[in-house]
This record gives sequence, C-alpha cells and structure tokens, in this order.
Amino acid sequence: MGEVVRPERCVVAVDGPSGSGKSTVSRRLATALDGVYLDTGAMYRAVTWAVLEAGGDLADPDGIAKIALETELTVGTDPAAPHFLANGVNVDAAIRGPEVTGAVSAVAAVPAVRRHLVGQQQAIIARHPRIVVEGRDIASVVAPDADLKVYLTASAEARARRRSAEDATDVTATQADLERRDKLDSSRTTDPLRQAGDAVEVDTTGMGIDEVVTRLRELLSSKVHQ
Repeated sequence: MGEVVRPERCVVAVDGPSGSGKSTVSRRLATALDGVYLDTGAMYRAVTWAVLEAGGDLADPDGIAKIALETELTVGTDPAAPHFLANGVNVDAAIRGPEVTGAVSAVAAVPAVRRHLVGQQQAIIARHPRIVVEGRDIASVVAPDADLKVYLTASAEARARRRSAEDATDVTATQADLERRDKLDSSRTTDPLRQAGDAVEVDTTGMGIDEVVTRLRELLSSKVHQ
C-alpha cells in the first residue's frame, strides 16, 4: 500500500450514513497512522443504553438530557480494541443490540445531549496528536478544522448487505431500518447528517476495505504535502 503518511499531528473526520464502511475504514486508517480512533456514534449509543436502563421516556427530551448528563462514559480509543463503559458497565455488546439501535436516533436528536457529547468528543480529540474520528457531524460540527474531511457513502442496497452480514439480520428489514435512521438523522434540527462543503465524498459501493483505506491515505498524503 505504499509509504504510510504519519504527520506529527493529524485529525481525520469521517462522516456518512450507517453501512458506508466508516467504522472498519476508520479503524484501519488510525492503525496505519499509529493514531487513535473515536467512534462518536457509539457514544450516543452508550447514552441511549443508559436512558433505556434508567427507564427513560424517549418522548421526554428533558428527561433524556438529565440522564445523559449524569451518565459517566469511559471511552477506549485503541483502534484494535475500542471499548465503552457507561457508569462503569461494559456496554460494547449491548449498544449494538436492536433495542438501542431502535432508540438511538431519538436520543441523538436531543440538542442538550449533542452539546454534551460534542464537548466530550472535542476534549478527546485535543488530547491526541493523531486521531481518526467517525460519525455523522464530525466535519461540520465536532472537528471543523480537521486536516482531512471525508464523507463515505454507498448505495442503499450495498449498505444493507454489509450491515445485515455484520448483524446476521434480514437484508430487506435492515435496509428499511437504515432508511428510517437516515431520514431521522438527516432531518433533525440540531447537527443533522450532511456532507460538509469541504469534505471529499468517497462512494464505497463496489470497493473493498483496502481500496477505501488506500484512497483515504492518498487524500491525506496530498493534504499533508500541499
């Protein structure tokens, strides 16, 4: 794959919808950079788990915000083994379950929750010289000064196939759920899912993981050597 570019300091922002390959690509790129990896979506999932665990009402934004602000998150940024604790409980498996998946868009839409977690995300970024951050509002809100901004996308069919392969779920049902989440995430008032004006779009339909990582490394190299 050629020479690995490892700038002294580097923030890479990777945005895009579910199933576009963000997590795998971001972790691989972070490893290549000898940097760390931050999955911001998992932070929202961890808070969602805490809301559900506390019996919170998803229709009560104030109640959700209260639980979110009281939840102690521990975020592991090793790209080889990212992990999350919520109030001391390991939630790595629980946050990927159907209950959290079905509720996370509602929790993530609460402005106070987003402000709280964005602050935490920016603090984590500031602590690390090289970091790859993935989510839905990284380039536009969390790290608008990132050295490289990428928007990963793929066809709805490709995204559904990837996600159903990961979760061992029905492709048709998975595609319907992805479309539901896309609509919620792109239409919310606060920090909606959108491509930043200066982000490079990379359509991963038909591309392998190694191809995508190589493309991002090429983009980063061109930015570093400008």
